Amino acid sequence: MSAQLALFAETAPAPTKKRMRRIHPSVPEVPVTTVPTALLRAADWIVLNSSGGKDSQAMASHVCRLAAKLGLLHRVVIVHADLGDVEWSGTRKLAEEQARRLGVRFEVVKAEGGDLLARTVARFFKLKAKAEKEARDEGRDPATAKVAPAWPSSAARWCTSDLKRGPIRKLMTRLVAELGDLGRPVRILNCMGQRAAESALRAKLAAVEIDRPASNGKRHVTTWRPIHGWTDAEVWKEIARSGLPYHEAYDWGMSRLSCSFCVLGCEADVVLAARLRPRKAAQYIAVEEKVGTDFKHGLSMRTIVERANALNAEYGELYRPPRGTALSGYVGKKATRRYLDRLARGLLDQAA
Repeated sequence: MSAQLALFAETAPAPTKKRMRRIHPSVPEVPVTTVPTALLRAADWIVLNSSGGKDSQAMASHVCRLAAKLGLLHRVVIVHADLGDVEWSGTRKLAEEQARRLGVRFEVVKAEGGDLLARTVARFFKLKAKAEKEARDEGRDPATAKVAPAWPSSAARWCTSDLKRGPIRKLMTRLVAELGDLGRPVRILNCMGQRAAESALRAKLAAVEIDRPASNGKRHVTTWRPIHGWTDAEVWKEIARSGLPYHEAYDWGMSRLSCSFCVLGCEADVVLAARLRPRKAAQYIAVEEKVGTDFKHGLSMRTIVERANALNAEYGELYRPPRGTALSGYVGKKATRRYLDRLARGLLDQAA
């Protein structure tokens, strides 16, 4: 187990009271427009959320191309929420390199209070204390109290709110302060790489909407999902067109990025991640044992590692694939060779 996890004593942290937040009356309920060029022109800041993954990369190059045509690149900020060692190695540097090649400002934010594993342990003790208190209040034996799962899940995505959304909203506060008093709320266009093809839940998301919880009397935040309707093929074609580097995890066979072991990821991805990052997988097993529940509902990290080891025994250790392996599956070998050549020469295509 990591030294960070050892910092948590087996006692629950002091409970905190949640504040009920009211939406400022100036915040609109619906966006004034959904036209991309109008959204960009109206924004004081254009914030591009980058996980370092293929979707946020394609979104960033696509939006920057539009912004460049309008002469608005000076308003663009790419932000990466640093997740620490739970994300793939080199992700932060890759996001920064992409921003550099696009010629826009780059910001990194990071949540205080530990990474996902440390927070899962802390959350477990908090939930345990709550369950035991409820049992005592009801006259039951606290030792028999059922503790809710501490790991994040599709129903409780606290990892996103705590490690990404919260820190990025703090950046928004700084960006507002940089502009000073405009005599009106600062307009922030918050761009996300979420796509309908990823899941049924994301398919229901609007391409453009007002982020009322993130807005207040000083800033109005509009969420824009520029590639919401794109297919996987369209994402990879944009990567090939732009000439931006993508993360090597895709060449290894991963279908998504950000956290190496994502609770929402498919089994094939987490098993592959366990083959590539066995030491990190062992840390997840240690946390599973501490909190008493599986990393994924119905699928423990121990089982994931067993399946990874079985594949290693049958097929041998993984060998580094050729650069461009993932891309060539969508655009072909010839286009991939052109992409790799442009990448090596640092050529970026911002043209139509």
